[in-house]
Amino acid sequence: MSSSRYTFWVLILVVVIAGASQGLTIPLLAVMLEQQGVSSVSNGLNAAALYIGMLLISPWLEVPLRRLGYKATIFWGLCLVTLATVLIPIFSNLAVWFVLRMLMGIGDSGLHYSSQMWVTKIAAPERRGRDLSIYGLAYGMGFSIGPLGINLLPLGFWVPFASLTVLYIAAFILLARLRNDFPEAAQAAPAQKTKKENRYASVIRLSWLALIPSFLYGFMETSLNGSFPVYALRTGLTVEWVSVILPSFVVGSIILQIPLGALSDRIGRKRVMFVCGLVGATAFMLFPLSGGNVWMMMFLLGIAGAAVGSFYSLGLAFATDLLPGSMVPTAGIIASMNFGVASILAPNVNGLLMQLWDPRSIFWLMALLLVAFSVSCLLFRTNRSHQETVAA
Repeated sequence: MSSSRYTFWVLILVVVIAGASQGLTIPLLAVMLEQQGVSSVSNGLNAAALYIGMLLISPWLEVPLRRLGYKATIFWGLCLVTLATVLIPIFSNLAVWFVLRMLMGIGDSGLHYSSQMWVTKIAAPERRGRDLSIYGLAYGMGFSIGPLGINLLPLGFWVPFASLTVLYIAAFILLARLRNDFPEAAQAAPAQKTKKENRYASVIRLSWLALIPSFLYGFMETSLNGSFPVYALRTGLTVEWVSVILPSFVVGSIILQIPLGALSDRIGRKRVMFVCGLVGATAFMLFPLSGGNVWMMMFLLGIAGAAVGSFYSLGLAFATDLLPGSMVPTAGIIASMNFGVASILAPNVNGLLMQLWDPRSIFWLMALLLVAFSVSCLLFRTNRSHQETVAA
């Protein structure tokens, strides 16, 4: 095996571990706070700390990446995640947990950004798309496996965190065998500087519809992992069932992610997202009607995941269709920020809805957002002349 392929598969294993970490800590801490009698609003605010950390650090990650290299940036991100994981069971103060979860978000963001950029660099052009798909599937698999760690709580509240620490140690060992690498030197582009202040506005004007899916995916993912455990406990489900039901959404998205991408190549991204939005909305609307039927819950979440679990990648692909090549990186930045903002809003909005209205409202809200998006698909029209003007 060549050194680049070895590096690739090590990074895949590391991202599986990172996905399992995030997939476990979000619902685990939500369950622990609910069992301690913490209000749903405070619970949601605490969950948002992870994404606040991600949002704060994202604009600055290129600096350590260029100065320290891929491996070193991943290493320090993993150090922050490990430190936060070890300290969380030691403290029970909400404010301390908020800070630790922010550190975890900063570490996670650095780890994922560096590993994704490293995979992009070492992948051969003829298999770059496939390799990035494998990367996304690896994270999804880890994220879907993570909630199963909630079942370790009866052995002791520290046991799930200790298990994560063991996985981090394995990731450190794998990373130690890699040789550090650096991104290519940035090329100055003086001619583009005069247009810098207009670039974000132009991207939004040309591809606003393609940027919405990243917000929707962030809102749905965080609603399910951060707010569903609270909903489940308040409607009579056990912690053990929560750990089994939650992965259904991710499993559904894994199964159909590549087929939906291929279908969008043939019939168009907008058509695929329009139909998927309606299917996902229907699944979320029906979810509260499943009552205590766990298998029906798993089925509906699986349908929702299959329909909208690939929204982030479909949205970016649609943006690439609509925009000149030079503007695609800007669209990626906006999509990342949309995801972060939605991930911060979701647990807080859901916590408020559950406290003031009805626990089922979190699913009604997601259904409403998806219906609004599908209506937007019908209203969106591509302005070719403006696109060509910006490209020039």
